[in-house]
Amino acid sequence: MGKRRLLYTGLIAALSMLGMMVAGCSSTPSASDSKEIKIGANIEMTGSVANYGKSAFNGIQLAFKEVNAAGGVLGKQIKIIQADNKSEASEATNAMTKLITQDKVSLIMGPITSSNAIAALQVAQDNKIPVITPTGTNAKITVDNGKVRPYVFRSCFIDPFQGIVMANFAATTLKAKTAVIYIDNSSDYSKNLAESFEAQFVKNGGTVIGKEAFLQKDQDFKSTLTKIKALNPETIFIPAYYEEVGKIAKQAREMGITVPFIGTDGWDDPKIAEVAGAAALNNTFFSNHYSSQDTDPNIVKFVEAYKKEYGQEPNAFAALGYDAALMVVDSIKRANSAEPEKIREALEKIKDLQVVTGKITLDANHDPIKSGVVIEMKDGKQTFKEKINP
Repeated sequence: MGKRRLLYTGLIAALSMLGMMVAGCSSTPSASDSKEIKIGANIEMTGSVANYGKSAFNGIQLAFKEVNAAGGVLGKQIKIIQADNKSEASEATNAMTKLITQDKVSLIMGPITSSNAIAALQVAQDNKIPVITPTGTNAKITVDNGKVRPYVFRSCFIDPFQGIVMANFAATTLKAKTAVIYIDNSSDYSKNLAESFEAQFVKNGGTVIGKEAFLQKDQDFKSTLTKIKALNPETIFIPAYYEEVGKIAKQAREMGITVPFIGTDGWDDPKIAEVAGAAALNNTFFSNHYSSQDTDPNIVKFVEAYKKEYGQEPNAFAALGYDAALMVVDSIKRANSAEPEKIREALEKIKDLQVVTGKITLDANHDPIKSGVVIEMKDGKQTFKEKINP
């Protein structure tokens, strides 16, 4: 009986140890145990604004590649998990859900456009996962009905800043007294910019003598442009994306409309010159987040690295994607953790962080206090026009 009892006891102990080993092997490592830090990218990689998404994602990838090559963050490598939102609001929401519930990311970058960001943010809010949009400029992204969204941040300046800048540019540099506003009625981005531009332009003593609208994917703008031409404005404000702006510029110049067109960062894509034709874009200006022609050492270094990696010059979307990635890295370092809540707390405290487009300090609304520029198009090429301080 003694031997049997001893054998039985030994068997139980062995089974117990085996059970613990199996349990240990099957358990999911926590964020602190993993050798990777998973960052989600809810990006417009296909669809109507895919050029924006691809540029921003290139910037994000470049920044994380450089960080990983230098040893990573907290001794860990950053892993980007991409979800294509197809440039659609409903898909942006689906992508946000997937990245959070299936991929278990610590933070999400994107979406790129304001409409897609606004549509998808609530999912992140509900799950308490921090989000940084590199290029969503609508003020409602970070502040909803007067309340700051605690988990939402951005690396770009906001629409009211752009609208004010271009209204001041129209009045001061162009000496325009009258303007027509031509907006994309399917875009929150465009509507918000139109409001801030009009308020400042009128404040400056100007008069908005007409307002017209179009929809994304429209092809023929001549009927509306005929109305605008009859009003004879001194400038036309078009806060929209490159595809439609290019078509509008081409058709307007063909109709003999020669006044300056002014716009915002949605113009920033090389394809605009392909769509419009280089000559049609002469005498056009838009606000932007940086100029690749700036001689600032941080910009020069970034432009050279981007060209080496992708064989092309980086636009503002690429620069802002890179900036947003640096914000993520800085916050993880200061938080000393990849836990979402600790990253969120660190993001709120970003101050004087050197990035490509300048130094970023986040205000109480999670919006960066930073400078911008006005770009002039000359023969299809972007040229630096003016620097704008906040």
